[in-house]
Amino acid sequence: MDTKKQYQIAVIPGDGTGPEVVAEGIKVLQQAAKQCGFALSLTEYPFGGAHYRETGETLPEDALASLAAADAIYLGAIGHPEVKPGILEKGILLALRFHLDLYVNLRPVKLYEGVETPLKGKTPKDIDFVVVRENTEGLYAGAGGWLKRGTADEVAVQESINTRKGVERCIRFAFEYCRKRNQKKKLTLCGKTNVLTYAFDLWERTFAEVAAEYPDIETDYAHVDAICMWMVKNPEWFDVIVTDNMFGDIITDLAAMIQGGMGVAAGGNINPAGVSMFEPIGGSAPKYTGKGVINPIAAISAAQLLLETLGEDRAAAMIEAGVIKVLKHDLKSLSAGRMGYSTSEVGDLVVQHIETIESADTAEKIRSR
Repeated sequence: MDTKKQYQIAVIPGDGTGPEVVAEGIKVLQQAAKQCGFALSLTEYPFGGAHYRETGETLPEDALASLAAADAIYLGAIGHPEVKPGILEKGILLALRFHLDLYVNLRPVKLYEGVETPLKGKTPKDIDFVVVRENTEGLYAGAGGWLKRGTADEVAVQESINTRKGVERCIRFAFEYCRKRNQKKKLTLCGKTNVLTYAFDLWERTFAEVAAEYPDIETDYAHVDAICMWMVKNPEWFDVIVTDNMFGDIITDLAAMIQGGMGVAAGGNINPAGVSMFEPIGGSAPKYTGKGVINPIAAISAAQLLLETLGEDRAAAMIEAGVIKVLKHDLKSLSAGRMGYSTSEVGDLVVQHIETIESADTAEKIRSR
């Protein structure tokens, strides 16, 4: 009887090139699982633009219950050129965030050797930090409305909702993550206390109160505009950044560019007490659909983050070690059609590198080079 640990993974390949990159991520996940002695049970869901156009549904209630029962969700990309913007984002992505209480958006920002950054003179040792973004409140909570819509006197109100509970749990997660990461052990609060005085007074007070419980963590504060400047000028100053939903959305796109672009950027939507969802940050790239030329590295890195969150650190280290080798030695470019390999071949290369790793120590040595 096979008694090895098994994880239930819900897979939403999504739209455009999503299914192509997810296939490579699954290929890599399965190899890492095989070498580390655990199993994956995969259940695929059809949700996305094509499904919406065929059925008129985004995410049915019974699917939400099924997804909530998984150990993790692996998402490709959501976005269809023939579906009005906002329908899929609200009906699938935001619905999952709120229903599953995915209150942390976790975005590692790491420049790997072999990947170019637009920042002159910066190297991998300078760009290695993490953004913790509150993921269920703020301006994305959907509070607000219109008055006299469609007239010259129209008023539109969008309210930023910040609760003590929501702010504190996000900040506490950031402190814990900073401690576990164990690098600079520095946590920076990103806000706008000089203008958004009500919301960020709550953030700043809560940050100070929680910080008292973590004397081993250095704390810092910076306005969001200063964060953007320093992220370009001195990214090496950062270790972990914690911020609200809107600011986090903005600064993580900037962060993706300095780490080499959307082709290497992956993220997690985390509920520490429940199921979490992992995805490449880039979109569905419909113009490349079916051509086998899209870069799957971000999706593979999302698979790494999935395993880290499940506590399978050895398998995650193997995936990152494989990605590091491919980026350093194999790919000519991260751009679609210019990699020197097809989408599937890139996945094969990562698998081949993982196969050469015999232990967690070997993987850690490769990661730290």
